[in-house]
Amino acid sequence: MRKLLALSLIPLAAACASTGPIVPPTRPATASVPPQQPEAQPSSAFRPARVMNMPGLDGVIGSDANGLVRQFGTPRLDVWEDDARKLQFTGRACVLDVFLYPPAPGRTETATWVEARRQTDGRDVDRASCIAALRR
Repeated sequence: MRKLLALSLIPLAAACASTGPIVPPTRPATASVPPQQPEAQPSSAFRPARVMNMPGLDGVIGSDANGLVRQFGTPRLDVWEDDARKLQFTGRACVLDVFLYPPAPGRTETATWVEARRQTDGRDVDRASCIAALRR
């Protein structure tokens, strides 16, 4: 049995052995390419965010950040990414992420989407139930 085990390790040991000098890889010659200007996007290219429409989300979807703070208290997270904002509210029952986007350029962000999950294992929970549990 030991001989069989020793013989089965020979291919592994052989794979680790070096067969010659190490030659660094060479880079292929690159042609000089002039930089391209990105296409200008017209100002009318603004696309409004998709707005969630489900029962039980009344008072959340369409609210601004101040309205959400009045309902749920101080958010655990307040994260900005470009013109989008995420507020995260937590409680014993769940974690609620509320995503806010501007309805039009230069306008105040409003809640357009929510996600809810359990605090313990991160599994999705019913959004409306989470909202009801977290409301003050």
